[in-house]
Amino acid sequence: MFVIIGIVLVLVAVLGGFALEGGPFLVLIQYSEFLIIVGASVGALLISTPGKLLGKIIKKLVGVFKGAKVSQTLYLDLLKLMHELFQVAQKDGVIGLEQHVENPDKSKIFSKYPALLADRHLLHFLTDTMRLVVVGGAEPFDLESLMDADIETHHQEGSKPGMIMQKIGDSMPGLGIVAAVLGIVITMQAINGPPQEIGHKVAAALVGTFLGILLSYGFVQPLATNLDISAEEETRMFETVKAGVVAFAKGMQPLIAVEFARRTIFQDYRPSFKEMETALKGKP
Repeated sequence: MFVIIGIVLVLVAVLGGFALEGGPFLVLIQYSEFLIIVGASVGALLISTPGKLLGKIIKKLVGVFKGAKVSQTLYLDLLKLMHELFQVAQKDGVIGLEQHVENPDKSKIFSKYPALLADRHLLHFLTDTMRLVVVGGAEPFDLESLMDADIETHHQEGSKPGMIMQKIGDSMPGLGIVAAVLGIVITMQAINGPPQEIGHKVAAALVGTFLGILLSYGFVQPLATNLDISAEEETRMFETVKAGVVAFAKGMQPLIAVEFARRTIFQDYRPSFKEMETALKGKP
């Protein structure tokens, strides 16, 4: 929602300021300049991006317009899920826990949290690590190192869409100059024409530079920043899982283990201890 509001504000501020200065809107409607800049940007994106990564970028951009994925409610669900798993492991042992981590799609515990069940990366991160807890033989220190390596891999993978979009945004002012230069070439061919025609062609060429800068700094690079922040927030959820699982592997009680996990959550989404305790008891 805020992304759409931001886009509207950018357009209103730029075009409104242009109108207040008495600028004619028709001169900004230069389809050829827009085609050169946007078409070349999309072409550069296709050249620089493998097919699988391109699909992820599209998916992430759609997610940006849908709204934030991470929320305090989602974190509370994650804490509740880990608490239930830890309780099962404590009461029923590894045999009771195994049926849940081996087939989470059919687990009565995981089925309570459809949003977490739908996040396959986070789900596999949790279940694969809990399998090691079930099997045994991995010291908490080694378990933490393994999870750190997994988190680093996920973060590098998750940061690529924002990095690619940032590079495309950086190229747009240059592509705007390309469009402007082509416009000047056309202008020079009509240099013997009437001044009004020459002025129109020069204005059309300068619109190319304007569009390149506006699309870059007003839209593409802010979207790239949004993707980077979203990737960091998703990585933080992995850190939360790591803190809880490692604490439980060290022999701490389920409530204490999820408290370790709660302390890793960013303040914007971190529930208070009382809120967490109330949620763990199943109270609204």
